[in-house]
Formats: sequence, structure tokens, C-alpha cells
Amino acid sequence: MSLEDRSSTSRDSASYRVDLTTLNWLERRSDTQFVYLMLTPVFALLGTMAIWPLVYTGNISLHADAITSADPVGSFVGIQNYVEILTGQANLQRPFFSLSDPFTSAVPVTLLYTIIAVAVETLFGLAMALILNKQFRGRRWVRVAMILPWAVPIVIQGMIFYLMFQPSIGFAVEPLNELGLISTTPLATSRDGLLIAIIADIWKQSAFMALLILAGLQSIDRNLYDVAKVAGASKLQQFRSITFPLILPALLVALLFRTIGALKVYGLVESTAGCNTVPTLSCLVISLWNANRYGSAAAVAFIIAAVIGILLLGYLVQIRRQGNGGM
Repeated sequence: MSLEDRSSTSRDSASYRVDLTTLNWLERRSDTQFVYLMLTPVFALLGTMAIWPLVYTGNISLHADAITSADPVGSFVGIQNYVEILTGQANLQRPFFSLSDPFTSAVPVTLLYTIIAVAVETLFGLAMALILNKQFRGRRWVRVAMILPWAVPIVIQGMIFYLMFQPSIGFAVEPLNELGLISTTPLATSRDGLLIAIIADIWKQSAFMALLILAGLQSIDRNLYDVAKVAGASKLQQFRSITFPLILPALLVALLFRTIGALKVYGLVESTAGCNTVPTLSCLVISLWNANRYGSAAAVAFIIAAVIGILLLGYLVQIRRQGNGGM
């Protein structure tokens, strides 16, 4: 054997021993340690793409706005931005929180949008899921038709409803105005603009709720209903005792996703009535950022993130409680 062949064989043996050492080390890990080891790349990506931007935004929120300065961020002011925003002392384009005119204030508008849209979408989604869970001719095509609004991009969705409620060409303005539901210029009125944005969101996102709830419905053992029928349970009793408790985890997950999405709404509002008419919290962040008020914009963004974090924690606790049998 030549010297070169011996060297190659030696390198292969060393590599093989290293591989065996690594495998032996991995085999000695516990299941928990092995899981966390496999999740290390995910944690690294999460830290880079999510946690670090959040920390950076939090740091900017502790600095003053530098509108006239050459530096993009002003001096360190601590929680002054938060205090001024939450107490109404900050000079904002629209009020952060005001009950005197809730349709022009960021927090009431966002809360009204979230509560009404998510509640109606949940009811519509549940009804659609219950219907689609039945066996009937053409169910496949009905499912496709149901998914179509959800597949429409947000900008196109916004333009559809923008054109529908244009006074000169929109077919929805006159009949709704005669019923006293909207004014003759709904896209220029905060209350009407909020209503239009809510209707547009319900049109699109009810299908998303239905799909998630339908997944929960189809995981229910059909034998439970057969036993309930033998026991003489009515349809309402079957829903209360079997259907609702078993789809509740899926329902909570659907509510979580839609609530977070509604709290962050921006694109739909901007493409329909516009942020000047419907000033949500995300619209407030964008307007402050465009005005080079980076400290205030970061503070409002961090407030939104904190609210979503608290909401997420509450949902997770409830989901875990349901997973433990409601204990």
C-alpha cells in the first residue's frame, strides 16, 4: 500500500471514530435534552428574527423623538414616551385613547374592530363548519367556494370594498343609506369606515375560522353521537355535551389567531377607508414612523406587542386548562 493510500485510510478511520463519538454522545442524552438539542436551530432563528427586533424596538422606545436632529433617535428618556402616550400628553395625529369620540381614537377603534369582527367571524365560522361537516351532494364545491374569499389578497380585498362603497359607483351605498346604516360618504366618515372595514374582514376571515373549527369537528369520534342518539339526546344536547367541548381547543386556537390578526390590522384599513379615517393602533405606528418620530412609534408598537403577549398568555393558559380536562 502506498503512503498516500495509508494517509487516506488514516483520515477515514479518524473521521469514523469522531462520528462514533458523536453518536455515542447523542445516545447518552435524555429525551428532553435531545428535543432541546434538535430545537437549537429553531431557537437561534427565533432569537434572530423575533426576539432581537423586539429588544431593539424596546430600546428605541426609551429614547426621545429626534424630529429636527440629524440623529434618527434622540436622547434616552426612559418610560417618558409611554407615560405621555398612555396619559394623553403626547402630541399625536389622532388621540391614543378617548371615549368622547371613540371612532377617531386608536385604542377604541382597534378594540371595537377586534371584538365585533372576531365575534361575528366565530359565529359565522362555527355555522359554516357545522354545515360543511355534514354529508351532502356538492360539499366539495361548497368548500372551494368558501375558501375563495380567504385566498383573496388583502389589497385586492380592500379595493373590492372600496369600490363597493364609493358614492358615485358603489352599489352598496344607496340601499344601506336608505336603511340609515351609513352616510352618503361612508369612506370619509370614521364610524362608517370602521363598519366597512369590519364587514370586509368578516367576509374574508370567516372562512379561516370555519376551516380551523372544521378540523376540530372532523376529529370527533362519530360513535359518540350514535351513543347519544340511543340515549335519546336531542341535537342541542349533543352539541352542548359532545360537539362544543371537543371542538373548544380548536376554537380557542382559531380565536387566538384571529384576535392577534385583528389587533394588528393595517393593510385592510388602509386599502378601504384609509388610516386617516379609521385610525387603528397599527395605523398610528405607521403615521408616527413616517413623521420620523421613531421613539413614539416604537413605544406604541411595544404597547401593541405587550397587549398581544398578555392575550397570548391568557389563551395558552386556557388551552392548557382545556387539555387537562378543564382543571
